[in-house]
Amino acid sequence: MSDAQTIAVEVTGIEQVTPLIKHFKLAPVGGGELPVFSGGSHIIVVMQGAERVHRNPYSLLGSPNELGTYEIGVRRMEESRGGSHFMHDTIEVGSRLEIAHPVNLFGLDKIARKHLLIAGGIGITPFLAQLEDLHDGAVPYELHYSVRSAEHAAFLERLRRRAGARLHMYYDSEGRLIPFEALLANQPLGTHVYVCGPAGMIQHVIATAHANGWPDSHIHWEQFSAPPVGDAFEVFLARSKISVHVPPDQSLLESIEAAGVEVPYLCRGGVCGFCHTKVLELDGELLHNDHFLSDAEKAKSKSIMPCVSRAHCKRLVLDL
Repeated sequence: MSDAQTIAVEVTGIEQVTPLIKHFKLAPVGGGELPVFSGGSHIIVVMQGAERVHRNPYSLLGSPNELGTYEIGVRRMEESRGGSHFMHDTIEVGSRLEIAHPVNLFGLDKIARKHLLIAGGIGITPFLAQLEDLHDGAVPYELHYSVRSAEHAAFLERLRRRAGARLHMYYDSEGRLIPFEALLANQPLGTHVYVCGPAGMIQHVIATAHANGWPDSHIHWEQFSAPPVGDAFEVFLARSKISVHVPPDQSLLESIEAAGVEVPYLCRGGVCGFCHTKVLELDGELLHNDHFLSDAEKAKSKSIMPCVSRAHCKRLVLDL
């Protein structure tokens, strides 16, 4: 995917739904409908800042049956590299943005006999669209949603209207925690679990599911990592024959793009593996931050996901 394939949209609505989360409605410039999507899909939002371009993934939370607008929720990140602050502080109704076509890396399994949905904080967003897909279906489901306190429960009224008694709320401030062990130990055969939220929650659900005998094929999770800051380094692109400087607050992928070299991507969050790039030479170490490569692959240092990973080295040569 590249920016040549983006869609021009206008912001038609903004709502502050929690102290940290804003809800944005995006409509195509010139009217008409946006591309079809299914629950669990995300888009990349392209934000042209004063000094750099931000490209961040956000889950679509509106109904897949209503294509006149897309809806996203953006959490203001304390350690933002600029994208979430740009959306919160700069974007207003009438602002124009570019978005990529929707991609689904977190879809509902079509043969599941039951869906167990687990969300933490902003991780609720992909489930809002999934609830629309589940609403008229025959497959049972339940949604367990954990937040720090009641004021941080984003989209709660919408969830209650759609899920009803199948919604279970948990508030850290009241000491009410999701009973992961009991949940994952007592599900009917054929149940699939889906989790989206903080890294610790995702890791705990995966580990607990494995401990209770769940096969990998029945465990689904989504977590878009923000590229971490790090030491600046230089990279040489062998096929393009150019050297690229990667500053501390810019990702390897962003730096390569800024140099005019296009790298394919789908998620920009270390999940999909679409930007997988071969490492031809390395004098130092790779700092892997993706969720795609196995530990064995990371140890070999023969490939990198430039969307979220960096290097601590004197020389890095990539097959680009």
